[in-house]
Amino acid sequence: MTGWILFGTFVIMLLIGVPIAMSLGISTALTILISPEINLSLNIITQRIFGGLDSTSIMAIAFFVLAGNIMTKGGISRRLCDFANSIVGGFRGGMALAMVVACAFFAALSGSAPATVVAIGVMLYPDMVRLGYPKERVAGLLVVSGGLGPIIPPSIIMVVYATITGASVGDMFKSGMSIGLAIAVVLIIVVLVIANKESWPKTKEKMTMKQFGISFVKAIPALFLPVIILGGIYSGILTPTESAAVACIWSLIASMFIYKEVKVKDLYAIFLDSAKSSAMILFIIATSTAFAWLFAFSGISTALVNFVINMNLSATAFCLVVAIILLIFGVFLEGIATAVLMVPILWPIAQSLGVNVIHFGMIVSIANVVGTMTPPVAVNIFAAASVTKLKMGSIAKGQLPFFIGYLAVFFLVVFFPQLSTMFIK
Repeated sequence: MTGWILFGTFVIMLLIGVPIAMSLGISTALTILISPEINLSLNIITQRIFGGLDSTSIMAIAFFVLAGNIMTKGGISRRLCDFANSIVGGFRGGMALAMVVACAFFAALSGSAPATVVAIGVMLYPDMVRLGYPKERVAGLLVVSGGLGPIIPPSIIMVVYATITGASVGDMFKSGMSIGLAIAVVLIIVVLVIANKESWPKTKEKMTMKQFGISFVKAIPALFLPVIILGGIYSGILTPTESAAVACIWSLIASMFIYKEVKVKDLYAIFLDSAKSSAMILFIIATSTAFAWLFAFSGISTALVNFVINMNLSATAFCLVVAIILLIFGVFLEGIATAVLMVPILWPIAQSLGVNVIHFGMIVSIANVVGTMTPPVAVNIFAAASVTKLKMGSIAKGQLPFFIGYLAVFFLVVFFPQLSTMFIK
């Protein structure tokens, strides 16, 4: 009875358009009030909400959001695009290759898929269309390449997952780095095939070593950010939260004093946008913590664990089932909401089957990124539409070959745990 009330109320709230965070909170409160099996005070919700945010790791989310906004406004993305173009711009479809490489660079700074789509799309999309690249294909590539944002560290979704499960953020980032680079390579291969098949433009002017050197020097302050973020974490000098804070400081220095594209008057808008984005994410985490706690307290999660164990599924079969469930949820729910809602339910089952916490975390992370590309709740497509002014249907059609490549890597990760754990001690 409790489970039906809890999930039934949540689904109804979503269907009538109530925001996800409010839907989670309302369904939790109503279940406590009307379920005959629950005898609790509503005060427990307040306790669980504040308890869900009582973690220093969660502070990293706000810092990464702020750092990403500063970098987007501060000209850092443009320097990365120029540097990426100097590396691969001479091939057929070279600017499309540069888009993938630039997204990989920016992913190592922002941790956000929509931020990567907007930052790189604004820089490259207009020039690519002007040179004769097909609009729908370029927009589709932008959507899928932006999906490198939450995989190549730092990653907001990985920080959320580590907070829920107790996994090492550093180990999650190491795994994300290798898998993110694998996805980038697959996208580059797909671009090369499509570019030759559809005769995409080829840059006639060859990039000289002098031009390469100039673009590299200009990009050094931007490229120094991943060194700060990842080097600080992997060396043990900084925690993920501390490295995110230092990244904010360095991005401010680079944007205000080196590139000189952010003025003091711009800071208010940057801080306000960052506060709004962070508050939205943290509110979802807070209310979903209370929702997940009630789910466990009522005994539903224990019954679900026992049910799955009695099915005698292998660890691989279970991971495949989880992958499909997460892909389905990703179609309708925002990624972080899916993670904080499903991980507390699914991780105990995975743990009982001996699934590695980092492997499971990569399944969760990549599945949530795939959700950003699948309508109707496809934030990457929304972001690309805002940049390109194309319809969602056209963008979804244009992304298909790149999306298939991304999905192929995802299922390789599902079936081969070694891909997630090869660099983890």
